[in-house]
Amino acid sequence: MKRKINVGVIGLGRLGNLYASYLLGRIPHANLLAVSDIREMVAETFARENNVPKWFKNYQDLLAEKGIDSVVVATPTNTHKEIVVEAARQGKAIFCEKPLSLSLDEAEAMSQVIEQSGVFFHMGFMRRLDKGYAAAKRKIDEGAIGTPIVFKSSSRDPFRPSLEYLDPQQSGGLITDCGIHDIDLARWYCGEVRCVYSIGGNLAYPEMNEIGDVDNAITTFQFESGALGVIDMSRSGVYGYDIRTEILGTKGTIQIGYLRETPLLLLTKDRATHDTVPYFMERFEQAYIAQLQDFA
Repeated sequence: MKRKINVGVIGLGRLGNLYASYLLGRIPHANLLAVSDIREMVAETFARENNVPKWFKNYQDLLAEKGIDSVVVATPTNTHKEIVVEAARQGKAIFCEKPLSLSLDEAEAMSQVIEQSGVFFHMGFMRRLDKGYAAAKRKIDEGAIGTPIVFKSSSRDPFRPSLEYLDPQQSGGLITDCGIHDIDLARWYCGEVRCVYSIGGNLAYPEMNEIGDVDNAITTFQFESGALGVIDMSRSGVYGYDIRTEILGTKGTIQIGYLRETPLLLLTKDRATHDTVPYFMERFEQAYIAQLQDFA
């Protein structure tokens, strides 16, 4: 029988908290040994309430724990480089939430250290582990739609997160933080990109002018194969969490995603209504769990 790997979670924000919770009992091959957060009370409270043996304020102290085999990095993007580099140098297997970093230079430096250290490294692109997206990949590889020629994808949040989170200096901004999933899928399904063009605007939340980011954007691109692509990203999809992708091929089309959370349609005299997907936790919960299990 394979032994469980001991994991430490660095960063207990909204996603780090979810990862830590999943590691407590839903990832059979992992054991949550420690958590850390710069808000020490947050780390201590989580640890005490969930019987996690150790908690730390500084991630360096967590990395120094000899019993920890691997770490989950779920801190703000602008901190990824320093944490990943240090974890790699200490020989820890690393799961790092997307985006990798805020710049290509940082990303290349991280990649170099990871390669030199030889540690296992996993990027958190959970959509690849979603049943629908994974099935679409198999269908495309099998030739079910012929040659992919048009890629279309939408990522629309139902509301904006805090301005602190949205600050491009923290998260990278709308395209880097949100659109990166669609960009990853585009390359996964259709290959490398030859050229790209993006436009965006701050159209729904005037207060975002303070941080210098946009709340809606469209990216168009052409793949090396000649195929075409378009992504629309939004922080103002007020009707629900809308994540959908379509790949048009020479022999057919694949559509991925759904907007109805509950399999119930209400029909009355003058309307037909159903609910919508609330947010990313509900839409991709199983994918998040599957990627942690895959990592373990």
